[in-house]
Amino acid sequence: MGKANSIELRQVDKEYRRDEFVIPVLVDLDLAVAEGEFLALMGPSGSGKTTLLNLIAGLDYATRGEVVVHGQDLGVLSESAITRWRADNVGFIFQTYNLIPVLTAFENVELPLLLTDLPRQKRRKNVATALRIVGLEGREHHYPRQLSGGQEQRVAIARAIVTDPYLLVADEPTGDLDRTTAGEILDLMELLNREFQKTVVMVTHDPLAAQRATRTLHLDKGHLVDDVFQDPRITAAS
Repeated sequence: MGKANSIELRQVDKEYRRDEFVIPVLVDLDLAVAEGEFLALMGPSGSGKTTLLNLIAGLDYATRGEVVVHGQDLGVLSESAITRWRADNVGFIFQTYNLIPVLTAFENVELPLLLTDLPRQKRRKNVATALRIVGLEGREHHYPRQLSGGQEQRVAIARAIVTDPYLLVADEPTGDLDRTTAGEILDLMELLNREFQKTVVMVTHDPLAAQRATRTLHLDKGHLVDDVFQDPRITAAS
């Protein structure tokens, strides 16, 4: 028997309206992602990869169909409720890091915790743990401008995991990095998936990055056109 599904999309359409025009982005899409899976999404520009990632992460709503993540139907949540749900359940990793330049690495990682009721001592302990996991002990008081690109992305990953979310979503996380540094970031994402049991959904154009995932899906014009398993330890639940 396969693992329970962490993510389920059922007959999902996503459309955008521009004046009188309707632009379909995702069309009648079904998807199941198992708990603890590392899924890579690939496809040409405009294929719907980032749109699909945004639906899974609760950053956007489907036009039709159901998006259920960890048992929660995201389509029934209000804007305020889905904001709280994201804060509790999802860690975000972006290509451009999205660090605040006037804050230290420690302060950048602490930001998501400032929205919680954790006392200061517990926040500091969680930040220190996250920075240790990503290999940045000793860099806590450095500002982004004092860090390499790879170190900045490690700070961003520490920020993504500091609330201990069960889902990590990554949009081209190695797109701005050289091959060696990209490999180190992918090693870290594999560690989070295998050792910390995080479900990971990653958009990438890089076939070498996709090879690190346990499964790769290809999108074309809003349709899933391929489904390739790369790791026998993950079996999608029916």
